[in-house]
Amino acid sequence: MPYLTADQTGNERNGKVLADIFCALLLASFSIVFFGWLGGLAAFTVVEGCLLAVDWVVPTKNDAAGVVR
Repeated sequence: MPYLTADQTGNERNGKVLADIFCALLLASFSIVFFGWLGGLAAFTVVEGCLLAVDWVVPTKNDAAGVVR
C-alpha cells in the first residue's frame, strides 16, 4: 500500500506525516525509558527498521498478483 496516495489532500498528507513523527518520538521516548540510552536507541532503530520494512513489503493495488519487490 502506498504511503501517500494521489487522492489524498494536502491536509491529509501533512497530518499523516505529523502523526508518524509523533509516534516515532513516542516510541523513542518509551524505549529510552525502559532500556536506557544505548539499549533504547538500539531498540528504537530495530523497531523503526521493521516498521519501514513492512511498509516496503506490502504490495500496492497497482502490483500484479504474487509480485515480489
